[in-house]
Amino acid sequence: MQHVAIDLGGRESQLCVRASDGKILREEKVPTRHLGIFLERQPHSRVILETCAEAFHVADLALSNAHEVRVVPATLVRSLGVGARGIKTDRRDAQVLSEVSCRIDLPSVHVPSDLARQRRSLCGLRQALVSSRTALVNTARGWGRTQLLKVASGQTSTFPDRMRKAGKAHEDGVPEALERLLKVIDSLNEQIALADQELKELAEKDPICIRLMSVPGVGPVTSMRFVSAIDEVSRFPSAHAVQSFLGLTPGEHSSSERKQRTSITKAGPAAVRGALVQAAWTLRRSRPLDPICLWAKSIELRRGKFVATVAVARKLAGILFAIWRDGAQYSATHGMQGSGVTASTPSPS
Repeated sequence: MQHVAIDLGGRESQLCVRASDGKILREEKVPTRHLGIFLERQPHSRVILETCAEAFHVADLALSNAHEVRVVPATLVRSLGVGARGIKTDRRDAQVLSEVSCRIDLPSVHVPSDLARQRRSLCGLRQALVSSRTALVNTARGWGRTQLLKVASGQTSTFPDRMRKAGKAHEDGVPEALERLLKVIDSLNEQIALADQELKELAEKDPICIRLMSVPGVGPVTSMRFVSAIDEVSRFPSAHAVQSFLGLTPGEHSSSERKQRTSITKAGPAAVRGALVQAAWTLRRSRPLDPICLWAKSIELRRGKFVATVAVARKLAGILFAIWRDGAQYSATHGMQGSGVTASTPSPS
């Protein structure tokens, strides 16, 4: 079996093809958009890629042509020799990856399905709109503070109207420059509402998302982000593995006889972790008597509300995993053992 290492680029990609004995058979640059044609013409090979924006699409092309695929994490390639001695070129990178592949079976990240990538993209595009709105709202608030204006509290979607109302108290009214910014926020509100509606419709058509949304605090965005990140529930052996993957478990910094636990690792997809934390805040505000919230209250008394809310987010990740794995519906009291809350399988009726 030959080993095909591809150093991907936006326009051109560097190839290095080696035989199983390590001999270089071919080296060249090809347009990235023509990689599918190149892979069609190759015998059964192991294709080695480094994680980047184009990696999963090229991985799909390789898999569709019956090749083995290894998508190597970018954090690992330096330990393999990429960029050694301060010399890093596309050609050398491809040579190193193909040479290492001939010696060992390189580890690979999970190649998400096309559906999972589509859902992740939808959530990411929506988040870009939300982030832009947040930045503009903060800018408008900053101007208001310089004028000693008090803007009434409320939802972000109603901020432009509240800002205009507060601006009328200003001696010069609402400046034209501020009005332009508020109009952009109005436009973003409309687009965010459309994005929310699109995600809601998709979630309501997906049986897995429907079950996940039975958990209080979990809505279309959180369920979509969770499903797109996990992709295949069978690849995780336990809820703890999912929590660890999402970076919600405590880290450790120990040496010799010293044992030290640290805050959560924050490894894995930050967007999913953030969505779960927001879901935890929503749950604690809307369902204060829910068993999870009562459990979190005891943690809050010892560690504070932020640590308690992250603990709720970690528990939510485990519950969502169990619901997906078991085909269950959420039950607040079923399976309560001390601080644990699990999902329950629905009755046949």
